[in-house]
Amino acid sequence: MGQDWIIDVLADLRSFARQNDMPLLGEQLEEAALVASVEIASRVDVTQQAIAGDVGEAPHFPPEPDIG
Repeated sequence: MGQDWIIDVLADLRSFARQNDMPLLGEQLEEAALVASVEIASRVDVTQQAIAGDVGEAPHFPPEPDIG
């Protein structure tokens, strides 16, 4: 996934917050990382469904002959 970098950035920020005695910020960043993970996963699921749906609707080349 091309959006996983944001999880790493949030983890770095969370580490900084904890090392600098900012526990509330650390908790918020942990929550933000969870939200980001869920949203990234949901976008991947939607994209995969769209791709799978497009395959079934793709025109055939050469076109299939009509039967009947």
